[in-house]
Amino acid sequence: MESEYLPVMRYVLAFLRGDSSQMAHFASAAAGEPGAEALSLSIQADVEGWYGRLKNASELTDGAMQSARRNDAKETAAFYLAQAALRDVESGYKLRAHDEANAAIKLAANRDVEGMAGLALARAGDLRVAEGVAADLNKSFPLDTLVQRYWLPTTRAALALERKDPNRALELLKDASVIELGTPTSTSTILCPVYVRGETYLALHDGKRAAGEFQKFIDHPGLVSTFPWGAFARLGLARAYALQGDTAKARAGYKDFLALWKDADPDVPLLIQAKAEYTKLPSPSN
Repeated sequence: MESEYLPVMRYVLAFLRGDSSQMAHFASAAAGEPGAEALSLSIQADVEGWYGRLKNASELTDGAMQSARRNDAKETAAFYLAQAALRDVESGYKLRAHDEANAAIKLAANRDVEGMAGLALARAGDLRVAEGVAADLNKSFPLDTLVQRYWLPTTRAALALERKDPNRALELLKDASVIELGTPTSTSTILCPVYVRGETYLALHDGKRAAGEFQKFIDHPGLVSTFPWGAFARLGLARAYALQGDTAKARAGYKDFLALWKDADPDVPLLIQAKAEYTKLPSPSN
């Protein structure tokens, strides 16, 4: 029953249970194992991103890529780099994410890599290149469900959002609604359409609907797994409550996120922004 990936799956389960000692144990068990080591390092990078430790996350991604390359798994290395781009772009490191996404595509432009990289590029504001990636995906995979009903609607919605057209973004995301709770890749890149829809409702100043989208990340921890957007969604939820004028829930939401990121790198743009927003909230009534 043992397999090279079993320690990695046990690591994820320990993360969901909040068992740091077991996480360390299973991370150690995967070290040096072909295939498992690279995946383990990539997931550890996501966990570091979950807690705002982006420098550690970047180092672990580099280690995952090196491990994959030692096993001649170039496409796997590109996959990990594209995942890092999604993590970094939502943390506020748009230039770094832009470079990572382009490097991932250059290394191995397969379906999953282009899907993630295209979305990262759109969120980073590189509309021209993101549109090119989307066009290539559409041409190469005209009948692929994950491309046509997940990655393309999400990337195109992100592009519309960058163009300040949130209503168009919502319309595009309808194509993803049927499968958006599914798993688009072999690891935890989950609920991307849901997150972009939440961001879209924030842009529309619709706090109630935005909260409903970000709440899905909290309601589906087994799906979200270690994907750092699950942590970022907590901040989205706080912003949604603030838009609703529910100061008590907004303050609680910001505190939840800031507690999660209590050991985060102090210069992460998302953290700086979250702290500034929190200080601007109205004081609780006596």
